[in-house]
Amino acid sequence: MIVRPHQHWFLRLFDWHGSVLSNIVFRLSLNLLMSLIAIFGYPWYSTFGIHLTTAPFSLVGVSIAIFLGFRNNASYARFIEARTLWGSLHITQRSLLRQIKGIRGLSEEQVREFTGLLLAFCWCLKHRLRKTDVQSDLQRLLPASWHSKVLHHPMPTSQILLCLSEWLAQRRDEGLVSDIVWQSIDENLNQLSAILGGCDRIASTPIPFAYSLILHRTVYLFCTLLPFALVADLHLMTPLVSMFISYTFLSLEALAEELEHPFGTAPNHLPLDALCVNIERNLKAMNGDTPLPEPLQPDANFNLT
Repeated sequence: MIVRPHQHWFLRLFDWHGSVLSNIVFRLSLNLLMSLIAIFGYPWYSTFGIHLTTAPFSLVGVSIAIFLGFRNNASYARFIEARTLWGSLHITQRSLLRQIKGIRGLSEEQVREFTGLLLAFCWCLKHRLRKTDVQSDLQRLLPASWHSKVLHHPMPTSQILLCLSEWLAQRRDEGLVSDIVWQSIDENLNQLSAILGGCDRIASTPIPFAYSLILHRTVYLFCTLLPFALVADLHLMTPLVSMFISYTFLSLEALAEELEHPFGTAPNHLPLDALCVNIERNLKAMNGDTPLPEPLQPDANFNLT
């Protein structure tokens, strides 16, 4: 996620990092090439009576803009849902730790064991969504007594949920947790399961391919033919106007593609590393552990991962 300090409106016009312009420069250069072909080829192909007007492009452009709006809304809804799920994860984990610390008779070591399982779940979910190696964070956070059940499991995130449930059942068997308290804590564990399922749904179910494909093809066909419709009226101004219009359509489509998968490391994706560190800081602060891990800061390109 791009995190920038406040800027003057004029300086923001020239921002590079965080914009999708870097992703579409090559595509815009193709539009420039087609504009040059249209300019130099116009005297030749106009002798055949071939003359594209802007009227059909106006109609098609309005249709594309509407469908791009729908596509961007669908992608942004996935981004917002993903952010809401991670916000719920933070709230639920703090609530669980608060409930556990309110149980009389629990030792400090048992509370830290439960905290380790919560943190391992959080970081494991992050690695699961980004398809990265989870072993180092599991070794760092997971209580040693649970290593054998989680480290080599094919689904460690789900297994940690089961370990949390087993830990709670053990405390219930010891008589430390009443049925009412157990039910309340179990509801929050169910919420963790719902968050895991929601994140898996977003990560494994993209927007239907055919819907994206038809819009992708239409945008590129529109941008390719647009210079030939503008050249008769604009002449040497054709590249400037054509590239400006193409920039609008191509950037909206590129942004929709980026937001469709919000768990990656692109500039406009969710900062899962920073979210996990923030959760870890909060839970450790509730336990009085020091020193707390330092919060992540944006890099030189203003990107917070």
